[in-house]
Amino acid sequence: MQASPTTFNILIIGQNNRLQYEALLFAASLRHSSPGFTGRLIVGVPQKGPLWSQDPSIQDEDVLQALRQLGAEILPFESQIFGASYPHGNKIEALLAMPKGEPFVFFDTDTLITGEIADVPFDFNRPGASLRVEGTWPKPTLYGPGYDGIWRALYDRFGLDFESSLDSRQPPGYWRHYLYFNAGYFFYKCPHQFGRRYLDYARTIRDEGIPELTGQVLDPWLDQVALPLVIHSFGGGRDALPKGLLDGSVSCHYHLFPMLYARESDHVVEVLETVVAPNKIKKVLKGYDPMKKLVIQRKGAKIRAMFDRNNLPAREQVIRKTIKAKGLWLR
Repeated sequence: MQASPTTFNILIIGQNNRLQYEALLFAASLRHSSPGFTGRLIVGVPQKGPLWSQDPSIQDEDVLQALRQLGAEILPFESQIFGASYPHGNKIEALLAMPKGEPFVFFDTDTLITGEIADVPFDFNRPGASLRVEGTWPKPTLYGPGYDGIWRALYDRFGLDFESSLDSRQPPGYWRHYLYFNAGYFFYKCPHQFGRRYLDYARTIRDEGIPELTGQVLDPWLDQVALPLVIHSFGGGRDALPKGLLDGSVSCHYHLFPMLYARESDHVVEVLETVVAPNKIKKVLKGYDPMKKLVIQRKGAKIRAMFDRNNLPAREQVIRKTIKAKGLWLR
């Protein structure tokens, strides 16, 4: 596979909670697994303001120093629309503070880089996002419109062609027939163009009271409701990247450490435990209890021994319940 010819930046979000430790882990995994990456690793950090009841910025100097030692850049940004009422909105508002006109890939902070990201053949003119997704939204009600009516209303509201977004390989009325992504990663040629539209669509969906959305829950799904509309509007889609790279051999969106140990590959666990090993990283990550106990003290191995990766329970709830029963559900 040929390397992507374009230098690009990576954006993650850091905050004064578990995200600061996840950001450090992400940076360490990027430097370990992707020596060919020549762009900027940018940690967007929301700043204290009227939309936050407490200061959300990273205040731990050890975390900040460790991030900088790994070549990460701290990028402060102001929350104008979302803030504490919808922290997922950080990924949208941070885009507007990024370098204008420079291609970017956004990753949720609870992600490990496990392969050479410089080899991923991004076409930054055609945006894409994570297809490692479940049918979390919408949830059609008994008397309301179905999937078709809900999604069609959204496409119509923003003047987008609905029919061309559909997957003809999937049956109408099934959630995979409609364009839907996990917002764990997405990419485009300009963060400002993408961010302005993303912000406009998300705010409109939240505030406008679109009749077909009556009875639909938007928190925490708002970012994933707006995302396919934004991607479709810029000519992107579900085929923007070859399968098996992001959310595959090159990145792992693990969500929570107990789930990582339960279901991810041996390679992902090896990368995780390798990048936390250096003392300068380990001493900082000890400040986050799940990392300290499951990763550094290797109690995650007990979770790993409880499951067969080739025969996992079909429902994530069963995995969670099994881990909780052993007192190892740390998050």
